[in-house]
Amino acid sequence: MTEAMSIEGTCADGFEPLRDLLETNLANGEDAGASIAVVRDGELVVDLWGGEARPGVAWARDTITQVWSVTKAMGALTVLTQVEKGLIDLDAPVTEYWPAYGAQGKENVLVRHLLGHTSGVPGWTPPIRIDEILDLEYSEGVLADETPWYEPGSAPAYQLVCHGHLLDAVVRGAVGRPLADVLHDQVMAPLGGGFRLGVPDEELDRCADLIAPPPSGLDFGAMGPDHFLIRTILNPLLSIDACNGAAWRQGAVGGAGGHGNARGIARAQALISHGGEVDGVRLLSEETIDRIFEVQSEGDDLLLGVPVRFGMGYALPMSSAPAIPEGRVCWWTGYGGAIVVNDLDTRTTFAYAPNKLADHMVASPRTDGYVRAAFAAVRG
Repeated sequence: MTEAMSIEGTCADGFEPLRDLLETNLANGEDAGASIAVVRDGELVVDLWGGEARPGVAWARDTITQVWSVTKAMGALTVLTQVEKGLIDLDAPVTEYWPAYGAQGKENVLVRHLLGHTSGVPGWTPPIRIDEILDLEYSEGVLADETPWYEPGSAPAYQLVCHGHLLDAVVRGAVGRPLADVLHDQVMAPLGGGFRLGVPDEELDRCADLIAPPPSGLDFGAMGPDHFLIRTILNPLLSIDACNGAAWRQGAVGGAGGHGNARGIARAQALISHGGEVDGVRLLSEETIDRIFEVQSEGDDLLLGVPVRFGMGYALPMSSAPAIPEGRVCWWTGYGGAIVVNDLDTRTTFAYAPNKLADHMVASPRTDGYVRAAFAAVRG
């Protein structure tokens, strides 16, 4: 193993299988570079990283990488902190914070419908470019004008890219500041950072380059042009080259564009698994955390095409993700394999952030292996 492929960081007794798995995956090329972290009962018991951020550049302690839809979990956490403050009511109409959203018959859509992927608007109908979705107020305006693709609240239809735009508009209306600013200032800053929704100029060198996944096992040709996945994944198409560019990294697309390392993600999300407080920083109450486990949608997702079970801003254990432990667990994952899992029963949060993408939507062998190794160590 070359120096660039060596593993650094710390690993508590009992978690060695997780370190061994990372070492194996770096050696055999399953991973190019990655970080993994476990917060267990208030302690950062695993904080490991290794491989390459880009060819010839070793993955460092503060390297961050795009974690795709794990960004949605960070957005949900941010919204819940504003629920805690009484600034957002999950059961209120979206129009209370975003009046324009009531157009085209959407006046009865509730905030919790957005968090549970039942908004009826999983994407944009008019053709839209990447630079236009980076303009949040413009692209949120297009969403406000959307006619629902199906009856809101009736079924899950995963808000693939636009999810963060929906949450941002609510937060902006309720708080007077963008979701990204609230996330950075009120959540990440008190907990030591390690996640960015919008990477500043001076931190762009910290970003690992994404490596494209192998061809997908999905039969896109059989879906037809009106399938929700086709309508969203191609409008706009988030190419790897675009995502590795500075404009995208500096943007604040809260459905897919967050950059972080496992340590930063795990420490922030441990607020959920640790009763709302981490290292003396309390941002949530048990009552607000309990709302995560109110099932908002369940069944075959109209976009993903697999069984899902969404609570308030997070997925709950579900059959299409067999590695997720049962119990009082909430989690979500990102395209290509990044993941965060909160296990409230054991006061544990696990996070994994790779730059080499696998063929992964909600589950895949590489990510499942890390999840199983982490929770085998935790649960014995």
